[in-house]
Amino acid sequence: MDLEIKGLRVIITAGAAGIGLETARAFRAEGAEVVVCDADPQAVASVADELTGVKASLCDVTDRAAVAVFIEDAAMQMGGIDVLVNNAGNAGPTAPVEEVHPEDWDRCLEVCLTGQFNCTRIAVPHLRKSRNPSIVNLSSAAGRHGFAMRTPYAAAKWGVIGFTKSLSIELGGDGIRVNAILPGIVAGDRQRRVMEAKAQQKGVSVKEIEAEAFSYTSIKDYVTQQQIADQILFIASPRGRTISGQAISVCGDIKMLA
Repeated sequence: MDLEIKGLRVIITAGAAGIGLETARAFRAEGAEVVVCDADPQAVASVADELTGVKASLCDVTDRAAVAVFIEDAAMQMGGIDVLVNNAGNAGPTAPVEEVHPEDWDRCLEVCLTGQFNCTRIAVPHLRKSRNPSIVNLSSAAGRHGFAMRTPYAAAKWGVIGFTKSLSIELGGDGIRVNAILPGIVAGDRQRRVMEAKAQQKGVSVKEIEAEAFSYTSIKDYVTQQQIADQILFIASPRGRTISGQAISVCGDIKMLA
């Protein structure tokens, strides 16, 4: 299927590793122009070797001045912006609410939610000039279900859905589509670390935590980063031109989070 992505000008935050890197790889394979940022200097340095033609910059999405420079430079390099993928996030602490350090709460919301605001407000004037403007915000299954001992993360990801829906209404008149992706249990280092932290909190094995997590899904398997990237590509392509304001789950039908 030709998604008509060739030539699209795409920005991806936290695009030098994980879901962001897989999404950059997928867009590039379809012929899109891609610029990514990441807060990890080593990951940024490796992108040039990993993906020919993808430009990468060091940028923390919580730094408003750095975000403005990054997005304006990306728009200048590509001659505009068609797609913004707000992928940057962190897992936040795993702890009972009374043991969550306020600084950890603040940092989680800053990265996962406020970071999306910081990027969007700078990108929107450029997106208004696009013929296929789209914003894709990464939320989580934790943005639809409660998540014990992960309150900062869940609160931020619920906030992403409210931000997404409000933007879709606000920007719809400009033809800008805004959607959220809600990954479930995604294979990778971050998920492994979360399960290890929860196992330590509960005094059980990681295998037990994993078994409990999958007991609440219809599909007993990890979501892959490629599946998330595929969904992002479709809704950002011209074939997704009437999809907006949606919280789209790629989660194996999760009923709740453990």
